[in-house]
Amino acid sequence: MTESQHPSQHQPEQSQLGKTSAYADQYDPSLLFPLPRQTKRDEIGISAAPPFLGADLWTAYELSWLNPRGKPQVAIAQVTVPCESPNIIESKSFKLYLNSFNNSRFDDGQQVLERLKADLAEAIWRGSERRGSIGVKLLTPAQFEQEKIRELDGLSLDRLDVECTHYQPAPELLRADATQPPVTETLVSDLLKSNCLVTGQPDWASVRISYTGAPIDQERLLQYLVSFRNHNEFHEQCVERIFMDLWTRCKPVKLSVYARYTRRGGLDINPWRSSQPQQPPANVRTARQ
Repeated sequence: MTESQHPSQHQPEQSQLGKTSAYADQYDPSLLFPLPRQTKRDEIGISAAPPFLGADLWTAYELSWLNPRGKPQVAIAQVTVPCESPNIIESKSFKLYLNSFNNSRFDDGQQVLERLKADLAEAIWRGSERRGSIGVKLLTPAQFEQEKIRELDGLSLDRLDVECTHYQPAPELLRADATQPPVTETLVSDLLKSNCLVTGQPDWASVRISYTGAPIDQERLLQYLVSFRNHNEFHEQCVERIFMDLWTRCKPVKLSVYARYTRRGGLDINPWRSSQPQQPPANVRTARQ
């Protein structure tokens, strides 16, 4: 039994997903439900250090608490979870945790920010000797108008009129022409859809793939992305699967995969994985988000 399969660790079926839940409205960090990353990484051939860096960019739109006089305050929280953390946070537990702030009094937004950073860091690094960081930023109502809507940049794969017959991941579709000179290009699609690992509810996303290497067959890449349509897996796991399929089958010199999923429960999750160290993409939402 691997460490990721240890019975003391949380598994998706033990979470509150798909279950009737009581909504706590008093601050309760115990509601956070971490899930080990390694279980799913084993499935895609990552048994040691992953060949990528990256982060999961969360946006929480439903955050509110009471000030010392009982007046409600609101903010948008942006959370950056490093992909080297041993755990992800199951999204419904994240929502329940955020709701627990609703009728709790805090001195100010800074106190809320510090609670978020401490609680989320404890959850994502739980079970690890390492205690890394987590990025948390609060946007106040005065900053809301600064939030922009922008689509992912790149050449759209969706312009291609292809026949699609695969609706479970089909990495065998991927192909790169090693006889051609290497290229550097960025390709985007709005046709990525997968389903929640536990509930089967649909998850919709736009995805951007940037690479340097032998030209990837764009039609077959679009068919491959469409093949996730009936696949059950969490957002972070889908992006890592896409990265690994491209990395192993097309063998690019450089690769990054970035997906922006539409929100559910007031949360959107936007995983980004890159073979090269670089700054995370700007956390700018698309029109569907």
